[in-house]
Amino acid sequence: MAKEVIRTERMAKVFTDGKQSNTVLKNVNLSINEGDIFGIIGYSGAGKSTLVRCFNGIEKPTSGHVFFEGRDIVSLNARELRAIRRKIGMIFQQFNLMPSRTVFGNIALPLKHSGLSKPEIKRRVHELLELVALPDKENDYPAQLSGGQKQRVAIARALVNRPKILLCDEATSALDPKTTRSILYLLKKLNRELGLTIVVITHEMSVVREICQKIAVLDKGDIIEEGDVYTVFSSPKKELTRSFIETTSSLGNVTQLMDSDAPMIRLQPGQLLIKMSYVTNSVSEPLISYISRAYQVDANIVFGDIQILSDHPLGGLVVILSGEKSRINQAIDYLKQKHVAIEVLNHG
Repeated sequence: MAKEVIRTERMAKVFTDGKQSNTVLKNVNLSINEGDIFGIIGYSGAGKSTLVRCFNGIEKPTSGHVFFEGRDIVSLNARELRAIRRKIGMIFQQFNLMPSRTVFGNIALPLKHSGLSKPEIKRRVHELLELVALPDKENDYPAQLSGGQKQRVAIARALVNRPKILLCDEATSALDPKTTRSILYLLKKLNRELGLTIVVITHEMSVVREICQKIAVLDKGDIIEEGDVYTVFSSPKKELTRSFIETTSSLGNVTQLMDSDAPMIRLQPGQLLIKMSYVTNSVSEPLISYISRAYQVDANIVFGDIQILSDHPLGGLVVILSGEKSRINQAIDYLKQKHVAIEVLNHG
């Protein structure tokens, strides 16, 4: 059975200025296990950053509980909380490096009162520089680094106390796509090689798709959907989740094409425009060629988007079907039997 690292129970957070109150989190129940890469996604204002700051005690919940390795951190005194925080690393969108310190100085800063000798600190910093692939940057200053290099330094600093969990608050939002992929690859490497539990706070579904194993969708302080990433992506239950997923797939473009009456999807009498969504390994079967042969149905693939997610194929095709109505219906029934979700978009 997986060991639980973080658990929240009926956790709520209300900010008040004495006149008005703002409920940011409502009755949040979450469980994050050791070794998870857990994504928490939501739009701006959903409460994501407040939630992650409750995980390490930077914010104290108004009600409810936050457990770290079985201890309720809400009830800890300041000394006990500091000890817990050493086991929880955190990185941010803007890196939060000290510009007046070198890379070495930034990484070593959390060890200032650790009791380690200078040689031990030097050895630990060098280990981390190797780990984040910056072995030759120890004497550089943050201003001399690229955005990706700054985030690697921030990751190294967050790992210096050998934490059990790393909280990533929009850690790739300030980076270009290529650099984002390199940082996500590094995080997956840390998860795999160190057994590090990682929580990814983001508004980008592409980040969740790339790195996470489990996901929770946060909307206006509520967890509206959660589960393993493949299940949520293949069968989203909430409209907000579906809208997030559409940002990672070209299949949603068909709506714009239909609105503009694009020639490529303009239908002749008797034709059918459908969207096929694969939700199982049936994507590996030659379904299009089969229905063409078995039912004498012409299938014109307009476009498709099939990706590998959690080692399983996921995605679909937009297809124009031509043929006798009864045979088209038989072909669609066959596809449904093969666990392909069919949405009829337009009739000729």
